[in-house]
Amino acid sequence: MNTSQTPTCGQHRVPKEWRQTTFEYQEDGVSIRVPGVHAWVCPLDNEASFTSETVDELIVTVRELIGPAKRARARHSLVTEYIVKTG
Repeated sequence: MNTSQTPTCGQHRVPKEWRQTTFEYQEDGVSIRVPGVHAWVCPLDNEASFTSETVDELIVTVRELIGPAKRARARHSLVTEYIVKTG
């Protein structure tokens, strides 16, 4: 990732920081959290801007996880939180 041109937060007019953050997604009562994702982050409110490559990867990840999570909820699974780590 070329970080030579630092974007500015449109709301606060401050330079964003290139750092890790947590991506969060919710759909129909299912929450998905992906920690450790690099993004441009506003230092004032932690609003993240992800690169297009990262967004593409996050979309694939969410699609892969949301279906099984909804099926587990539908069968009233006693397990309601999963932590999956690769690498």
